[in-house]
Amino acid sequence: MKPEVFAFFDEATFTVTYVVRDPSSDKVAVVDSVLDFDYASGRTDTRSADAVIRFIREKQFKVEWLLETHVHADHLSAAPYIQQETGGKIAIGRNITVVQDTFGKVFNEGTEFQRDGSQFDALFQDGDSFHIGQLRGDVMHTPGHTPACLTYVIGDTAFVGDTLFMPDFGTARCDFPGGSADTMWESIQKILSLPEATRIFVGHDYKAEGRDEYAWETTVGAQKAVNKHVGEGSSKEEFVRARTERDAQLAMPRLIIPSLQVNMRAGQMPPPEDNGMSYLKVPVNGL
Repeated sequence: MKPEVFAFFDEATFTVTYVVRDPSSDKVAVVDSVLDFDYASGRTDTRSADAVIRFIREKQFKVEWLLETHVHADHLSAAPYIQQETGGKIAIGRNITVVQDTFGKVFNEGTEFQRDGSQFDALFQDGDSFHIGQLRGDVMHTPGHTPACLTYVIGDTAFVGDTLFMPDFGTARCDFPGGSADTMWESIQKILSLPEATRIFVGHDYKAEGRDEYAWETTVGAQKAVNKHVGEGSSKEEFVRARTERDAQLAMPRLIIPSLQVNMRAGQMPPPEDNGMSYLKVPVNGL
């Protein structure tokens, strides 16, 4: 089946949120939503999520799933806010527990922070399936960027999160705790083994040099042919070397500290303290 895919681009974080509709019904899933966050003031805003909610209501769609491809390090998830407004189950990969354990220690969260993924409604593992109306989705575990990364294969589409970018930009970084360029190569080969006509929807676009417009849709065939990191003629050894060298030059994402603390909680802020306020920690020299 060929799902309808509607994209919402957040230029502040270069993130693409998708609404994926079963063409035979009014059922949809939302993939990788964005909660706006101003780091300087510590204030959140829901304008990006509200645009998605408004669209869903105007179309009279019914949300069944709020799918996270991984624990994002560059934006905060709006999944609980959208769930409150529209319903649906929040899902992520079962290896979220690995991420929670790693960053629970980094942020010294203590025993009250559950590291069992219980903040999410569903934990998927490789080979699992789910439905959006009558439309089947299949779960592919594609770690490398993080240990919990998933690709959602829904009909003739694949939502790859931060694994592959547009062919002229290449692939995602692998230097976060638990990341691995070697593992990333193997995950990408799984994605590239899908039929060549499979539509690929990427999690971000940074408008590669020489390209005037943002873009987020490509195909398996195009990735295999011309992806600058893993396209035709590339080898695992060359990829691992180039990816490792490139990652060593990259700065940390601007919103990594708030994003990790919120997203490992399924988009919820840390519990309020005795004054009713939630606080985000900055681990000095911790990342």
